[in-house]
Amino acid sequence: MKWLIASDIHGSAFYAQKLVEAIEREGAERVLLLGDLLYHGPRNDLPKDYQPKKVIDLLNAKKEKLLCVRGNCDTEVDQMVLEFPILSDYALICEEGVRIYASHGHKFSPQSLPPLVKGDVFLYGHTHIPAYETVGGCVCINPGSVSIPKEDSHHGYMIFENGCFFWKTLEGEIVREESVKTD
Repeated sequence: MKWLIASDIHGSAFYAQKLVEAIEREGAERVLLLGDLLYHGPRNDLPKDYQPKKVIDLLNAKKEKLLCVRGNCDTEVDQMVLEFPILSDYALICEEGVRIYASHGHKFSPQSLPPLVKGDVFLYGHTHIPAYETVGGCVCINPGSVSIPKEDSHHGYMIFENGCFFWKTLEGEIVREESVKTD
């Protein structure tokens, strides 16, 4: 199965539209959103074309493909307008022999991992910085941010397919590729 993984849209209709175009271009069967969908948050500047209502429409149109976890900027009010669940703190996914724990990253992080075992993958967003590191035998992976990348990173997402993670720009250019070994 081909997964598209993204985080931190923060209400940008411009970048949400580019993400929807990437979902179509990639032929992703499922989309995992790692939180912070509609609100920009008090520590971030307004992203380009900040229009949360338009982001609602764009995401609701893809609801059958979406799996989402709650970010620190997502609230119960957001759930009232989104037609897919967003309030779970984490999701557990077993795909292609890989055990994945997905969370936004504001409660758990590579410095404070959830209860994982060696070989598990921890997916998180929150920092807006793409990352790949091994901590305590677990692989910690961050796709970066769709709308507000930090530390000179790109606007982007990841693809997970055939045991590999691909970091891509919103235009589809591969930035990095990492294979995850299964037990």
